Amino acid sequence: MKSNRVLMTIFALLVIVSMALTACSGAAQSSGKIKVGLSFSDFATERWKNEEVLMRKLLEDKGYEVISAEANHDVKLQNDQIDNMVSQGIKGLIVIAEDGDAVVTSVDKAADAGVKVIAYDRLIKTAKIAAYLSFDNVEVGRQQALGVMKAIDADNWDVAANGPARVVQLAGSPTDNNATLFTKGQTEVLQPYIDSGKIEIVAKQGVENWDAANALKLMENILTAQNNDIDAVVASNDGTALGALQAMKAQGLAGTVPISGQDATADGSNSIVKGELTVSILKDIRNLSPLAIDVMDKLLKGEAVEGMKNFTLAELTVDDSKQGEVPCVFLQVQQVNKENVYDLVVVSGFQSYDDVYRDIPEGDRPAKP
Repeated sequence: MKSNRVLMTIFALLVIVSMALTACSGAAQSSGKIKVGLSFSDFATERWKNEEVLMRKLLEDKGYEVISAEANHDVKLQNDQIDNMVSQGIKGLIVIAEDGDAVVTSVDKAADAGVKVIAYDRLIKTAKIAAYLSFDNVEVGRQQALGVMKAIDADNWDVAANGPARVVQLAGSPTDNNATLFTKGQTEVLQPYIDSGKIEIVAKQGVENWDAANALKLMENILTAQNNDIDAVVASNDGTALGALQAMKAQGLAGTVPISGQDATADGSNSIVKGELTVSILKDIRNLSPLAIDVMDKLLKGEAVEGMKNFTLAELTVDDSKQGEVPCVFLQVQQVNKENVYDLVVVSGFQSYDDVYRDIPEGDRPAKP
């Protein structure tokens, strides 16, 4: 009898534990938190990790549960990670695509499953995305080319004495649709100078993965092929520009041959104040991440998004074969040069004073803001 009572007691305890676990599970399931996924192409690019941290915080502050993944430039891995997020029940997804074509595979499946997908800063080439948020990337290219053309005074270039100015174009990664838009904007500015004989493009190369080491090798090869005879470089971001500058330094061209960049990175801004990088483009990412979270919140709640406008995939990709429209919000950009880097980048708090003026003698620095 005693053993029976012991068994009954154990059984009762097991029932109580089971009920408690069920209650906890039910409480977790009924917490009401909606899951949102963040899918990043890589964290090698300086800005992406910073934006992951900011977007995670902003989403969590709004009560969302966040699932984040980084694909390390692997298109298959990014697709697999997105599929996995969908299987975990995400309702929203923000994607920084490694390849705007390849990621369509998983993004379309996510959209078909009812997930609201935002293409963040890089277009995903499908009409099934709920929104595309970025900067005016054609204007980025225009401002890069304008900055470099001003630096060589292209309008007054003496062709009779010097021949056409010899210009190198370093485009971005072939898998990033933004690179296509930057090149479009650059060409809008450069083409009239080409047509008038003021300049000639002596080399035009894409830089895989936006990798500075790849840009260094490309520029070394270009300089060899051109016998170092170049007058300007239109590069599409700070990383590739700084890679190219390494090759140019070795040939004594850094600081004498104008070159553009983009993103107003700490290293890029430091290069500007050193007189090497001529111009960068400020895309204030502090505005893009909050915009993305605000848009995602509205999409999940079924609310209207102010300032959203539809663009065709054909005009966004510069490819007439693309069909459909995508809702977009684009932010404005600003050209950064030696004259305004202090105000636009440092005083605004976009980059720190110490990072921008690293290795600059104390007497050559402006006062700390």
